[in-house]
Amino acid sequence: MKAKFSQLILLLLAVSILFPFGYLVLMSLASDWTFPDLLPGYLGLRNWREVLGSEVGLLWSFAQSVLISLAVAASATALGFGLSRTLAFHPQRRLWTMLTYFPYVLSPVVLAACLSFFFLKFGLFGKMSGVILAQFMITFPYATIFFLSFWSNRTKGFEELALTLGAKPWQALTRVLLPLAKSMLLVCFFQTFLISWFEYGLTAVIGVGKVQTLPVKVFLFIKEANFYYGALSCCLLIFPPVVLLYLNKRFVFNKLI
Repeated sequence: MKAKFSQLILLLLAVSILFPFGYLVLMSLASDWTFPDLLPGYLGLRNWREVLGSEVGLLWSFAQSVLISLAVAASATALGFGLSRTLAFHPQRRLWTMLTYFPYVLSPVVLAACLSFFFLKFGLFGKMSGVILAQFMITFPYATIFFLSFWSNRTKGFEELALTLGAKPWQALTRVLLPLAKSMLLVCFFQTFLISWFEYGLTAVIGVGKVQTLPVKVFLFIKEANFYYGALSCCLLIFPPVVLLYLNKRFVFNKLI
């Protein structure tokens, strides 16, 4: 009896988790669905064909989002890893760590509004490079804080041992430190990619409508009451995170276990 009850709870939990995603897919395939019809008037790939063959720019938004997120995740992970080492062994570590949290005191929209003058001054307003820099400013501190736990006396001991045995600094980095931090580097890359991928406030303000990433496109469709295209863009929006979650479980989590 308890086993059946547990299976029922798990089934209800699975349905409640998968239902929103299934409904998005259904909405992206549907059209002419009006009250009080229980089923849509049309169910097929017409919306997808219209998007692929029209000037909606959804595929370009998808490509832009991928490029921006990859650039932000790669730069934030690499530079955060390097800065975290300096910060971890700094005499005033607590002070600098506290200052690292400063970008998260304000909401992304308020932060973007405060920085908009400088972006406008340097000609970065409404450009992809400006959006990348703006998103980097919130992912870089996250990556730095994330890697602080990696730098311990044990890690420093491995590095000093390699240097003592004749390794050069770049060899100690590539053959000792990076292999030790491989799992953390992957997790940080995934996390910063997702932060950038779903970022809306900074992109909307700094991009001023010219840089239309997928989150911006979703809100535009919703404001236009185009729910079918909104659902379609949401499907594209959740696809990369699902792939990243699978890769994270396949190549990172299982190895940690």
